[in-house]
Amino acid sequence: MQPIRTFNVSPSLPPRLEPLRQIAYNLQWDWNVEAKDLFRRLDPDLWESSRHNPVLMLGTISQTRLTEVVEDDGFLAQMDRVAQQLEDYLKERTWHKKQRAGKPKECYAYFSAEFGLADCLPIYSGGLGVLAGDHLKSASDLGLPLVGVGLLYQQGYFAQYLNVDGWQQERYPINDFYNMPLHLERNPDGSELRIEVDYPGRKVYARVWRVQVGCVPLYMLDTNIEPNNPYDHDITDQLYGGDIDMRIHQEIMLGIGGVRMLKALGYNVTAYHMNEGHAAFSALERIRMLIQEQGLSFATAKQVVLSSNIFTTHTPVPAGIDLFSPDKMLHYLGYYADVFGMNKEEFLGLGRENTGDLSAPFSMAVLALKMATFSNGVAQLHGVVSRQMFKGLWQNVPVTEVPIGAITNGVHARSCVAKSTQELYDRYLGPNWSSAAPDSPLWERMDAIPDEELWRNHERCRLDMILYVRDRLVKHLRERGGSPSEIAQAREVLDPNVFTIGFARRFATYKRATLWMRDVERIRKILLANKDRKVQFVIAGKAHPKDIPGKELIRDINHFIREEGLEKQIVFVPNYDIYISRLMVSGCDIWLNTPRRPREASGTSGMKAAMNGLPNLSVLDGWWDEADYVRTGWAIGHGEMYDDPTYQDEIEANALYDLLEKEVVPLFYDRDVDGLPRHWVAKMKDAIRLNCPFFNTARMVGEYAQRAYFHASDRYHTLTADNYIPAKELAEWKTQLCDKWYNIKIKDVQISSGTDILVNQNVTVSAKIDLAHLSENDVQVELYQGAIDANGEIVNGAPVVMKCQGSEHGLSNYTAEIVYNASGLQGLSLRVLPKHPYLSSPYEPRLIVWAE
Repeated sequence: MQPIRTFNVSPSLPPRLEPLRQIAYNLQWDWNVEAKDLFRRLDPDLWESSRHNPVLMLGTISQTRLTEVVEDDGFLAQMDRVAQQLEDYLKERTWHKKQRAGKPKECYAYFSAEFGLADCLPIYSGGLGVLAGDHLKSASDLGLPLVGVGLLYQQGYFAQYLNVDGWQQERYPINDFYNMPLHLERNPDGSELRIEVDYPGRKVYARVWRVQVGCVPLYMLDTNIEPNNPYDHDITDQLYGGDIDMRIHQEIMLGIGGVRMLKALGYNVTAYHMNEGHAAFSALERIRMLIQEQGLSFATAKQVVLSSNIFTTHTPVPAGIDLFSPDKMLHYLGYYADVFGMNKEEFLGLGRENTGDLSAPFSMAVLALKMATFSNGVAQLHGVVSRQMFKGLWQNVPVTEVPIGAITNGVHARSCVAKSTQELYDRYLGPNWSSAAPDSPLWERMDAIPDEELWRNHERCRLDMILYVRDRLVKHLRERGGSPSEIAQAREVLDPNVFTIGFARRFATYKRATLWMRDVERIRKILLANKDRKVQFVIAGKAHPKDIPGKELIRDINHFIREEGLEKQIVFVPNYDIYISRLMVSGCDIWLNTPRRPREASGTSGMKAAMNGLPNLSVLDGWWDEADYVRTGWAIGHGEMYDDPTYQDEIEANALYDLLEKEVVPLFYDRDVDGLPRHWVAKMKDAIRLNCPFFNTARMVGEYAQRAYFHASDRYHTLTADNYIPAKELAEWKTQLCDKWYNIKIKDVQISSGTDILVNQNVTVSAKIDLAHLSENDVQVELYQGAIDANGEIVNGAPVVMKCQGSEHGLSNYTAEIVYNASGLQGLSLRVLPKHPYLSSPYEPRLIVWAE
């Protein structure tokens, strides 16, 4: 029966309890342990059954209980304290104001296909989403004028369960938006705020929901509304669900719809951040708006967009990039070519590395890179991998100078460190530990934490995790129809006193979740041979619903557990989520990570573990390649690269077993007369002291702000001033530059010395260059010097800017002096690059001339 009218019914609270509503609707409660304690105190069972959702709690809690707490002075005092904490938090975010004093008003928009913010908002799949959520939290902590842009999925990512055979199955629970910490955005007349996006033959409408993340609003689009047809309802149904057509539908809504949404909300965005290529269509829409609404040419509009766009890639392999066929792109977005005044091949070239390859698909990553003033990978090693992957976009630029930098990921400390551990740090380090810089004297206080106190706290965290794991297994077995004996066995899994290895991540095959099982006899020996030095595993994670090899890994683990009779020592925890993640990174004793180097872009779960004092045991990939892996854990291998993956698995599995047998397990069980593992605790303290201050989003978001947001925002203000005159000037200059560039000729290079020189000897170089009617102000002439490798190439070259000494006979004269501070075979070359005060980088025009 269809209703003739609907109502949005809000929780009814006694006036004295109204602060609860304000607290519940701002996700700052997720990283305020006292706020979570407040809701747990209100109704512990309902807090757990609601998936830690305070809005749902307030809507379903009994009126009797509310009446009781109105008379509970202790509860009211805690509520008032938490409400005051939120009010103070919202007022005290001043880092950005101090950094940007005197600057024009600015706004940064952060686009992401998923956001992992809290357990009660299941609209994320894994590390990318949790990173995006942590990005917003730290942006709020720093007071950045940032807004998030995403899609609000009706079903989100799937809930995982295992059948009797251990095979992953998926359920898609429906998200009830009206009982989540969400606000539906409305027009002044009370109607829903909606935007429309053009799709072939129709318009699709979306309404706007907001999640308040401290000071930062996250706006998300929802297409599950009338008058959309049933197919279009499903655009925001499942995260990463459906076929390639659904994927392009979603990315059109995220990128194009997201830009239109920000305009409808009244934001004047000065810097756009595309977190992965999913949002790259935002660049097309911004260009369209500037052309049609501001009357700019395509070249000028593109320049404005390019100068204020930031792109972060998380993909270390080409297979992870979204690609669309030329026909599909033209079908869905071909009308943009008409607006831009381009033919279809020129338009498709925006997303092609080789624009002359007319059969090449359209790459979202390539579009994002071509439309960004700043691009980065998410770890230093990932930056190296990304420069290698995308070097073809910058022809003739040395791979080390390809303009893709690296900002190493971090995690939000207050979101991932256990409550009792936070209280311990607050007590001994002070309240600012979660954002203190690596060089802060605060970290010298780590030794003030008594070993016994740190260890006993960790043992409590391990017990909390084990009790929860048992409860979750029992619930899972009951839902599956498990036998009484299976349920009884689940109540006894794991030993709170045994060394516990944690492994939890997405079950992609390159992460090698079963590497530790490679030698059955050896792992059985490690687990069981010494009754005084037992080992156990807690494992969790999901495979994408269409990733059959990933699902096979999960099944293989569960088969291994049963076949080897290791149900008490190894547990696979179903339906991995933010909550179980937080328990595992605080309750396990060591964090295991075994990716196939260099395919782990970053890997943030190990950072969370380190913040809780867990050493890491990992292949040198992603963030771990940058960490002090000697003092804060153990490295599996030495960063070798292998051509034979089977041989690599054998070598690294044996290295893992050796470390467990000879170093890790013995150190954990090495106890003093007080029963304390003093040497292990020392490694825990190092893990906290050396990793916590760097691998956190306070540092990471600050780095994005200083290296990307501030500069992009300033360029936006510069280029759009005086009715876009600077942007028009730069676009026109680029056009003239391209017309003349290929006629530049390096006519003559003179070097003062012969082939044999001494270390630190001055060498004078002069050159005559035909600039093809360009001015000396249009170019930068550089010497490029460095060591010569076995292939005769300059490696890790360093540029030296040459000075123009005037011109004669149509040739410009340039000179420079260089020295070599190392012996051996060295070399130099000479190159010409574009130069303009409005350019973000000399590589922006993608033009370079080398001496031959």
